[in-house]
Amino acid sequence: MRRLLVVGSWILVMLCKPGLAAPAELPSAEQALKQYVPIHRDVDIDRPDAAEAAQCKISARKVDGKTAVAIQSPAGLLLRLFVDADGNGVVDQWRYFKDGLEVYRDIDSNGNNRADQYRWFHDAGGRWGIDRDENGTVDYWKSISAEETSAEIVAALAEKDVARFLRVALSPAELKSLGLGAEKTKSLAERLAGLQEKFPRLAQQQRVVGPATKWVQFSASRPGIVPAGTNGSANDVQVYENVVAITDTDGVNGQVHIGTLVKVGETWRAIQLPVPVEEGQNEIAESGEFFNKPPAIRQLDMPSGGPSEELQTALAKLQELDQKAGTVPDGPARSQYHQARANLLQEIAAKSTSAEEQSLWLRQLADSVSAAVQSGEFPTGIERLNALLASLKGKDPETEAYVSFRKLSAEYGLKMQNSSAMDFAKVHQEWLDNLREFAEAYPDSPDTAEAMLQLAMAHEFAGEEDKAKEWYGQIAAKFPESSQARKAAGARTRLDCVGNVIRFQGQSPSGETVDLTGYRGKVVVIQYWASWCEPCKADMAALKDLAIRYGKSGFQVIGVNLDSTLQEMKSYLAQNPLPWQQIHEQGGLDSRPANELGIHTLPTMILVDQGGKVVNRNVHVAELDSELRKLIR
Repeated sequence: MRRLLVVGSWILVMLCKPGLAAPAELPSAEQALKQYVPIHRDVDIDRPDAAEAAQCKISARKVDGKTAVAIQSPAGLLLRLFVDADGNGVVDQWRYFKDGLEVYRDIDSNGNNRADQYRWFHDAGGRWGIDRDENGTVDYWKSISAEETSAEIVAALAEKDVARFLRVALSPAELKSLGLGAEKTKSLAERLAGLQEKFPRLAQQQRVVGPATKWVQFSASRPGIVPAGTNGSANDVQVYENVVAITDTDGVNGQVHIGTLVKVGETWRAIQLPVPVEEGQNEIAESGEFFNKPPAIRQLDMPSGGPSEELQTALAKLQELDQKAGTVPDGPARSQYHQARANLLQEIAAKSTSAEEQSLWLRQLADSVSAAVQSGEFPTGIERLNALLASLKGKDPETEAYVSFRKLSAEYGLKMQNSSAMDFAKVHQEWLDNLREFAEAYPDSPDTAEAMLQLAMAHEFAGEEDKAKEWYGQIAAKFPESSQARKAAGARTRLDCVGNVIRFQGQSPSGETVDLTGYRGKVVVIQYWASWCEPCKADMAALKDLAIRYGKSGFQVIGVNLDSTLQEMKSYLAQNPLPWQQIHEQGGLDSRPANELGIHTLPTMILVDQGGKVVNRNVHVAELDSELRKLIR
């Protein structure tokens, strides 16, 4: 049953025990804190003790225009928000906080007063789980990172839960959607077919992961792209090879070889059984699935005799510090936390026994400090990054470049936080100058491709198209295998397309090919859109009107949806049907249809005449009526 919470003229329904009647007023904060807990109990949220709970406050309020019940700590930090998101007088979102930040949310999306979605936020991760039968267990992941996928696999081993493992394993339907060549698809299908039968035996027999085992860290080299056309593949496929999950069991570190992970939409999927690494085992016989590299399991500073006592102590301190991260208040204490974490990461790097592992820890240090600086929590972290960069000069060029780029990003973020509107142009120009210097100093760094792309986009947005095309061309020439190269090549095609016939096609949600050549004799608008883009939705209303007025004269629209998942598009169109064909391919703004014309921002619309030539590569909806009157006679 549910309890009715009366808030002014609103009635909000909330979880409660059976048999409780509807109160005339809100319960106490203390009562609410006891009764309302996340469905997934392992999430780390603020849980006040009895004395503090008695001093907490509960009140009705508006949140983004929606009615909600809020619970605050004595210090005023949000602890809980129960929100009527759809405005029907019933709570459909139960939000939980840690140190004032939302870290977890139960969601009732179908209005039956039972949670059917679960989301994690901020430093709790980015998972988004769907619970079809509303029994409190995730049925499938709508979004899950590679790191979180490896953690789910460790948890499945610890719990001997084959269903949990299969939720992050590649399904036959997902394998088909990857568009791999026939031979690769067949070999993977054979491997995947045995996972359900083999995992329970593995979980029972292995001795590395037990009930007390916790996931600590994700280890892998950078992900790569298997480009379309490789061995007959139809799509680009993003891949992590030789992934290792680092674990902790009562203070003893271990490893679980995850192997290859592939990206499907906004999720990462396993394609093989995990291999818990026994003590003294140094390699796995199986090589990379796509890149065909020797797999050699990363030792992470753990030689055959085990990690040194000093390293074990440092790793344990890092784990303990990270577990307390959510309890650190804003202000000086937060800065001190980041300083302590940076000290530990540098200490672990110094104790690493291989150059590869030392580089991995130093990169993690750079990522951690840069993110903290950009968040405004650790402004003095810039000094730390400067010192780290100075220590790497002339010793490790690849790591030096990696740290340098993170330092530039941190400096830019910090200056933007502290700049007035008048200083914005100056700070942005300095950022562009720094990107140019970085590209010159580190011409072979993978980050240089991103630096060049940022420069090209800045010139394009400023109307300096020749300079933009020059940078786009450099990316394609110097980093031909990078994801930025595909976007850059497409951007050049788009910038040069006016007056030319373009080849454009994509896959519809039903799997059919939508080809621009089939629209010869008609004027076409190609509209790139996403359900999260409000201006795109506004344009659709105008496009519908134009389709009615000019449709009989030969005007057509092709929609190119850039939502992360097909379901997001379908959900929107179910409520807002459109009378024209749609294209959707996985990848969102990095999907093939977006990359082939270098689409950076939404909304973007391209106007094509009856002969297939581009008339306007960035037409505004307000211009379309006059453009159509010129083209359609």
